[in-house]
Amino acid sequence: TEFEFGPQSIASFGNIVIAEGCDHRRCISWVHAWTLTDGIITQVREYFNTSLTVTRLGNNNRNPSSSASAAAEIAPVHCPSIWESTFSSRVGKSVPGLVLAI
Repeated sequence: TEFEFGPQSIASFGNIVIAEGCDHRRCISWVHAWTLTDGIITQVREYFNTSLTVTRLGNNNRNPSSSASAAAEIAPVHCPSIWESTFSSRVGKSVPGLVLAI
């Protein structure tokens, strides 16, 4: 049996490219996340039958404090969702979810 990767959607966010698709019978969904450096793919992440959500890490612009209690404090960071896979919900079965923070 041969599996063909034919992307149905492609999106880019800075140096990250997301490609998504499914097999011709819509039994298997897949998402690829490519990291590019100077136009060359330097990292590939591959997810099968996984609902992927891409979020962007927010900048925390708080001024650093010299007190130890402030240094130990965990500050909330806003991470908006910028992309969500769609084919994983179309394969007709429950799939695990994953968040990719960029």
